[in-house]
Amino acid sequence: MMAKDLQSGPPDLFGALGERVRSLQAEVGAVESKLRLTQTPPILVAVTKAVPQAAIRVSLEAGHRVFGENRVQEAWKKWPSLREDYRDIELHLIGPLQTNKVKQAISLFDAIETLDRPKLARALAKEGANGGRLPRLFIQVNTGEEANKTGVFPAEADSFLALCRSKLGLTIEGLMCVPPVDEEPALHFALLQKIACRNGLSCLSMGMSGDYETALTFGASHVRIGTALFGPRSEA
Repeated sequence: MMAKDLQSGPPDLFGALGERVRSLQAEVGAVESKLRLTQTPPILVAVTKAVPQAAIRVSLEAGHRVFGENRVQEAWKKWPSLREDYRDIELHLIGPLQTNKVKQAISLFDAIETLDRPKLARALAKEGANGGRLPRLFIQVNTGEEANKTGVFPAEADSFLALCRSKLGLTIEGLMCVPPVDEEPALHFALLQKIACRNGLSCLSMGMSGDYETALTFGASHVRIGTALFGPRSEA
């Protein structure tokens, strides 16, 4: 079952969602196996922005454990109680992080994929120096250099990575990008892969419902899928 098939018609969150979760998990694994690109299977990050707890529980009951949220405040309303029932949840922050929410974020998320500026890097390093448990960190690269999107520009990625590693002592696990909607995503995935390779990074969070198969051909370790699982959602 392909992503376009999973998106057809309005989602029945409390009936077919579990089957969609299992189908998409299998599809991601099948694509990776066909490509034979990595020794480690790619991770499906189920994006639960604006998804109610009840629907998340359905996906948890279907066996899925890795999820992504865009906003710290929304995540705090949903995930602490879910963690009480499912101890092995892995939660990623995939939206912008304000420095005044760093303490909240590091206490809830297992990975922050949107490290994008020196001020935020210093805030995270400060929490680590004070004994805080730092999540796994990905640097967000604004591969399209879009003014309305967060992320370091590609030309600045190497120097920002060096700042995080050498001066601030942060461990960077990988890179993340969100290509412009009106451009060929393969160009952006190739660019992110190139930056990662020259900096010795093996994790690449890239690819969403409409283009994750392309992302896998460029070595994506994490694909962020929301619409194909939960259907269209409000941006409010």
